[in-house]
Amino acid sequence: MAAKVFHIPLIAVTTSMKLHTIVQRTPTASNSASKDHPGVKVVSSVDALFADPEIDIVIVTSTPDTHFSFARAALEAGKHVLVEKPFVPTAAEAQQLIDVSQQTKKLLCVYQNRRWDTDFLTFRKLQREGTLGRIVEFETHFDRYRIDRPETWKGTLEMDQAGGVIYDLGTHLIDQVVVAFGMPQEVTGVFANQRGGEGEPDSVTALLRYTQGKEKGLLATVKAAVVSAETAQLRYWVRGTRGSFQKYHLDVQEDQLKAGMKPGDEGYGIESNDMSGRLVIMEGDTPKESIWKNVEPESYAALYRQFAKAIDQGAPEAVPVKASEARDVIHIIEAIRESAKSKKTVVL
Repeated sequence: MAAKVFHIPLIAVTTSMKLHTIVQRTPTASNSASKDHPGVKVVSSVDALFADPEIDIVIVTSTPDTHFSFARAALEAGKHVLVEKPFVPTAAEAQQLIDVSQQTKKLLCVYQNRRWDTDFLTFRKLQREGTLGRIVEFETHFDRYRIDRPETWKGTLEMDQAGGVIYDLGTHLIDQVVVAFGMPQEVTGVFANQRGGEGEPDSVTALLRYTQGKEKGLLATVKAAVVSAETAQLRYWVRGTRGSFQKYHLDVQEDQLKAGMKPGDEGYGIESNDMSGRLVIMEGDTPKESIWKNVEPESYAALYRQFAKAIDQGAPEAVPVKASEARDVIHIIEAIRESAKSKKTVVL
């Protein structure tokens, strides 16, 4: 789904990129790259992709247990690489890919598209402008009602293979925390299997504490649940010394891309007014509430535009989601796993 829904439509609207080749091992009548993209070369082997001198960038959208080997092979073949999240299973593997990227002088980027969720950008504007004052609590949720375990890698791979909720949804949530506040100093994690039965946990709650620096005293809560029967799911709840911000509903871009829309289409990235956030600001001792609409959307295509620009300029510092940042997120995931296993807080 990732290639079809996210990457190919975003490549199509990136003027400096052209889709050249798709790797598809087992096409079907309902899922055939050759039929869907008649002007694009289709091969059945990644080796053919890596060996093609006409290809400059490889987009890795396979299951996460293959990300490390495919990304490494692509870099060593002289290609720039964009890897879907979750990046790789371990921080050590992430560092190895960073080292290969530096040795080959090829750029490496990770697809953390939810940095461009419009509601996250709305919060970031409130944060930059100091509207909420000093932020003391930040909750980021990805709660859903999904009673059936998925049959894709999200429900079949183990955490050691970068499967499960913490690598699927937790990666997004933790990345947003790190973008907004930097690395925490303490991590406490709890896993649950809300669907019941055995197997990898399907839900997680993690507490990320900041005990030093400019964010000292901040508590960030990361939560993803699969048994949450709500008409409107909480997305963010941010509390500060001057006010608070609540936002419900997920960003609309994923559903729009699934429906065939693309960046640039009228209404793309724009949610209905009834999905707007709620801002409360203290005026003296009195809380004043207002409806707070999202900022103008930048769209997930911004990641592709910025990566293309970094390649054109030969500028590793301009890569929009650096592999080192994705490595740090995985380091936090490893700490959450360690905390959940030991039932103790882990100091980073």
